[in-house]
Amino acid sequence: MAFNHLPAGVHDALAPLSVTPVTHSVPMAKNHRSDRPLAGTASRLAPDAVLDRLASGPSRASRITHTEHLPPREGRHAVWPDRIRAEVVAAVQAAGIEHPWSHQARAAEHALDGESVVVATGTASGKSLAYLTPVLSTLLDGSEAPNGRGATALYLAPTKALAADQCRAVKELSHPLGHSVRAAVHDGDTPFEEREWIRQYANYVLTNPDMLHRSILPSHARWASFLKALKYVVIDECHTYRGVFGSHVAQVLRRLRRLCARYGAAPVFLLASATAAEPAVAARRLTGLPVVEVADDASPRGELVFALWEPPLTELHGEKGAPVRRTATAEAADLLTDLTVQGIRSVTFVRSRRGAELISVIAQERLAEVDRSLTRRVAAYRGGYLPEERRALERALHSGELLGLAATNALELGVDISGLDAVVIAGYPGTRASLWQQAGRAGRSGQGALAVLVARDDPLDTFLVHHPEALFDQPVESTVLDPDNPYVLAPHLCAAAEELPLTDEDVELFGPATAELLPQLEAAKLLRRRTRAWHWTRRERAADLTDIRGAGGRPVQVVEAGTGRLLGTVDAGAAHTTVHEGAVHLHQGRTYLVRSLDLEDSVALVEEASPPYTTVARDTTSISVLETDTEIPWGDGRLCFGSVEVTNQVVSFLRRRVMTGEVLGETKLDLPPRTLRTRAVWWTVTEDQLDRARINPEILGGALHAAEHASIGMLPLFATCDRWDIGGVSVPLHPDTLLPTVFVYDGHPGGAGFAERAFHTARSWLTATRQAIASCECDAGCPSCIQSPKCGNGNDPLHKRGAVRLLTVLLAEAPKAGNGDEMPPGAAQTAEKAPQGPPQTAEEAPPGPPQTAERAPAEEAEGERAGGHGAPGAQVPPGHGAAPPAP
Repeated sequence: MAFNHLPAGVHDALAPLSVTPVTHSVPMAKNHRSDRPLAGTASRLAPDAVLDRLASGPSRASRITHTEHLPPREGRHAVWPDRIRAEVVAAVQAAGIEHPWSHQARAAEHALDGESVVVATGTASGKSLAYLTPVLSTLLDGSEAPNGRGATALYLAPTKALAADQCRAVKELSHPLGHSVRAAVHDGDTPFEEREWIRQYANYVLTNPDMLHRSILPSHARWASFLKALKYVVIDECHTYRGVFGSHVAQVLRRLRRLCARYGAAPVFLLASATAAEPAVAARRLTGLPVVEVADDASPRGELVFALWEPPLTELHGEKGAPVRRTATAEAADLLTDLTVQGIRSVTFVRSRRGAELISVIAQERLAEVDRSLTRRVAAYRGGYLPEERRALERALHSGELLGLAATNALELGVDISGLDAVVIAGYPGTRASLWQQAGRAGRSGQGALAVLVARDDPLDTFLVHHPEALFDQPVESTVLDPDNPYVLAPHLCAAAEELPLTDEDVELFGPATAELLPQLEAAKLLRRRTRAWHWTRRERAADLTDIRGAGGRPVQVVEAGTGRLLGTVDAGAAHTTVHEGAVHLHQGRTYLVRSLDLEDSVALVEEASPPYTTVARDTTSISVLETDTEIPWGDGRLCFGSVEVTNQVVSFLRRRVMTGEVLGETKLDLPPRTLRTRAVWWTVTEDQLDRARINPEILGGALHAAEHASIGMLPLFATCDRWDIGGVSVPLHPDTLLPTVFVYDGHPGGAGFAERAFHTARSWLTATRQAIASCECDAGCPSCIQSPKCGNGNDPLHKRGAVRLLTVLLAEAPKAGNGDEMPPGAAQTAEKAPQGPPQTAEEAPPGPPQTAERAPAEEAEGERAGGHGAPGAQVPPGHGAAPPAP
């Protein structure tokens, strides 16, 4: 068979892949029930039987470490509130829904009472209908106004795909209502000629926070008639608004509320969330308003069989001779192939864009061996595709033309991909909330469904497949966001001042940090105080000061050199590590080499090629302490939280043979350094503690570095982040602490709340870290425990046993309380500042040995959006006492 679009190194990796034949003799995997008969067609196979076929053969069955059977649940009906218009109830019944579930009726009741409400129930529980019925009823009332627009509603989705999908659903549901409901999508793909009609006539506008920030709010005068009549703001998938992105969205919503008040409107906020801890708390921080919680899920659910799947160790050896497991990419491609051959409709969720491309291509090539017609029924879906490509894939998925899809979490959210039988999750997605969101994509019709989590060679993944209680016996995480982050707040104050001059009355709306920031913005000549208001002073648009996705600049366009064809885009923050000169770039199954990267014009020129390797960027990172907010003693050492400055520079890249990881060579790069002011948690150890841990100077750097890597890998279990949101640095002698120190920092300007959460859960977090390292079966360290996929130092030095001994001593002396371990999950409280001595400057301190680091943010991670995480570097004031630089 021919592998036309794969790097040469992938060919060897395909050899272990096998397509399981569809037969009626199914070997039973361990821990599975055998009393379930096969259904008549492949698409109706019971989930146990589907899993048994995937696990057929003794070697594959042994890869299942745990199988969890989640029982079916009966639904509980209610009646719609009598204030819902009869026409709307009739339209809902015409769509096949005779009675609402009780949580839908409760949410509608709160909305009609004028109370903001968050519906936090499971996937496919009908959250959309819970907010649509009161919205449609109110729009119907408004259509009877003299201008036909007495009421409007705004719908916000985190992705374009979700907004487009919801628009289709609204139009179908409201079709019996005629022209009373005029729904339209207003996003970056909307043709210019349609936008004026939307502003003047649409009464249900579906958009995203980016468009609200950059287009609607700055042009609010043109939207005056819409904003004046605004009754409801729907915020779908609100659990995705976390970290820096969530903090930006919180300030965008405050700007929206301010302008609505200017036009005499006070909209009710209706929020829909996946199951989350403390959803009302998160919703209140997001909107700035009191929010009622509806979290009792009354919808029915079919049985879900959830398998944890660990790829086997291979005979290959990777970095530093560490044993190498078969990759989650190869395993997931194998499973996607098998499911497609069986006629099982499935989606494979992948953590990176590159992974989605690889899985789809490998599955297509393997399917060609069985039936060439099946290759057209598998595809990839990721951020960075052109709009027409995304729409075509969504249509093919809806129509059933596609049987299998390898997708990033750009498709994770509430897009209606009904009829799926199985979901494969290639690598833990970072949070339990995302895991259940992805798993819930299957079985939407109430039928039984299968979910398989395939572990990556990563400390957290390995820990979870061997500790299923951490997934199945724990609640989902709370959403962490910090609207008072000065790096977030400052540009929104500027944008708000341009929209409408800021007055003293606005300080309460935007939060307590506003009063401190306004003078800094004036000193930077961004705002000017005139009489009783602050005014924007620049000619350029204030909304352009920040990208709310944290991308840190214009996206880099990936252009084919020979044709000038635009292939897609890469976030500015990921450009240094993914499209540097010489990088291997994948797009829709084809491999390209980057010939040049122009940072000024934000263009990467590429040529199609078939190199026998992939590329991995190498970088250097240094960190300095700016301010210690609080610190507590841990024995002789200290646990601290505060502000830091991180300097990072990509200096070279490695060429590695695909799958084996063998290093073929290193090439130097000349790229500028980037600085990041952010928040960090760090801990120090003393000489006495090192003596008790039997850590001599020769292994100190390796022990600290190993503990840093593993702690970064385990933090997602305690905060709503993944390891690509955070970074770390370990130093045998740090010039600011004068002690061996390990730092873990937020990979976003001003912080994202993750390091603060780490500080408050430090004892539990580091206990799990020690357990993950100690329980790994390797001898000297491997990717499953202490090696990092994004280490800027090539995972050197590392010392596994030293890290275990060091953490053992540190934890033995940790305070039983007082570091916030018993603080309620998700509380983003600012720690009280502890008294401290005069700051030690870097010039006064002796220089320490080279620092080892795990970089942040992502090289390829998709994040909660289509396109990776932001770059280090801020465009507006830090807000920590320093005079702000002008942008």
